[in-house]
Amino acid sequence: MRNTLLLLLAFAALGQRRLPPPQKIPVQPIAYSHRQHIALGLQCKDCHTNPDPGDFMGLPQVSKCMSCHKSMKTDSPEIQKLAEFAANNRQPPWVRIYRIPDYVFFSHRAHLAAGAGCETCHGPVRERDQLWREVGVSMGDCMDCHRANKASLDCSYCHDPRN
Repeated sequence: MRNTLLLLLAFAALGQRRLPPPQKIPVQPIAYSHRQHIALGLQCKDCHTNPDPGDFMGLPQVSKCMSCHKSMKTDSPEIQKLAEFAANNRQPPWVRIYRIPDYVFFSHRAHLAAGAGCETCHGPVRERDQLWREVGVSMGDCMDCHRANKASLDCSYCHDPRN
């Protein structure tokens, strides 16, 4: 049984090529700790929605954040920045961490339904105060994960044949 578990863990690791932290972690307009919020009991889906058709995970609206922060940690400079965005009915200009080419089809919903967790592609976000791209999202990385999880390797599975 122990050998089977080790083998499964080894296969799962094949689909996750960890990247070292970059020399400079992207600076976001508001410091946000996933670790701190997860410790409070929040889950990814509490803030990140997956609207139809399910390709993208949404970033939370400032109003969602302010539903707690209108009375919690209001003296924090970061929350004051957040409140200013809310007062001006604007979203913070978040620095995007992951981007895949336009010619690649990727559905968050399909991957979640297949059993992938957020950490599969985004690393241990639950442990992070700051985020960086720490899991590779190259074609080779995705194919390694597809192989490890016995998902299709057919080109048209991820690429639009018209492009």
